[in-house]
Amino acid sequence: MASLRVSVCMLVLYLSSFILNIGHSLSQSKTFLQKKHTALFILGESLFDAGNNDYINSTTFFQANYPPYGETFFKYPTGRFSDGRIIPDFIAEYAKLPLIPPYLHPGYHDQYIYGVNFASAGAGALVETNQGRVIDLKTQALFFAQVSKLFRQKLGIKEAKKLQSRAVYIFSIGSNDYAALFYTGNGVLPYTQQEIVDLVIGNITAVIKKIYKEGGRKFGFLNMAPFNCIPFLRRFVNGTSIDACLEQEASALARLHNNALSKILQKLEKQLKGFRYSITDFYNALIKLIKYPSEYGFKEGNAVCCGGGPYRRDFSCGGKRGIEEYQLCNNVNDYVFFDSVHPTEHAAEHFAKLMWSGNSDVIESYNLKQLFDI
Repeated sequence: MASLRVSVCMLVLYLSSFILNIGHSLSQSKTFLQKKHTALFILGESLFDAGNNDYINSTTFFQANYPPYGETFFKYPTGRFSDGRIIPDFIAEYAKLPLIPPYLHPGYHDQYIYGVNFASAGAGALVETNQGRVIDLKTQALFFAQVSKLFRQKLGIKEAKKLQSRAVYIFSIGSNDYAALFYTGNGVLPYTQQEIVDLVIGNITAVIKKIYKEGGRKFGFLNMAPFNCIPFLRRFVNGTSIDACLEQEASALARLHNNALSKILQKLEKQLKGFRYSITDFYNALIKLIKYPSEYGFKEGNAVCCGGGPYRRDFSCGGKRGIEEYQLCNNVNDYVFFDSVHPTEHAAEHFAKLMWSGNSDVIESYNLKQLFDI
């Protein structure tokens, strides 16, 4: 199995080669940090990955650095699994921040004061999930610790702590952990559902506490989608209706995860001084888009814009994942899904708006706008 080209040890060397430039940039930035300056730090998987997997020894299955990805907004592939922008790009816009760069992209260190994107397509909360081809959540947290150290060195401890305590940290993580268990091997789960959820939630909790220790206080989460209902996996479900996929064991596991995530965040809010959180109900928001696309400005919630086979549901968009032939829709904004796993830019904007300003129908605790304003 291939190993990550950028190990944690190698990363230290990688960063040291830029440290003079980083130091200059951050020391210069100190003067310009406004009193309520708020940064955005991003952790997770392909829904949030802005191109980190372009810089590791991954595979094309976990990369989107080829056409037609990126063509409608950036006009070239950026590593985002979208025709254009992804959810964190819109969150940054709403927060009046620039696009948050992927951590491993060279040349953006002067923008760390606005935040960093650590997300990696295919990543999980468990180190074993797609190991050697992605940057797992634990390693993403180690990367954040490196950035935190640089802040302390170049801004001073007081200013660094202020920046990190005002920052918002958003997560989309867990689906790959569960999907890997169901769709690799012989399909027999090595644990009970509760044991699997406990492992995933336990690892997420450890990362939250690590970031909290570094100064983080405000955390936002997308909860787990009914991943048996995404187009790629609906091919394996008996029946084609959304209701059929919701009845499958994998979607039941997502509901169990979401319940556990809510409980642990409520618990942390009581245990950790100043801790605040937001959970966006991605599970039900996605179901509504699939079932009733026209109510939200879409025309197609079942078929996919880019792919092949029935409803274009195979994961062939771009022709780099073992299937060279694929089709591309004429009007991407009509579709909820760009490829058979990931939303279009239009759908990403819809979900970002829910995260940013959604009410109690879709948000638990604070929405992201409220977190940024605190």
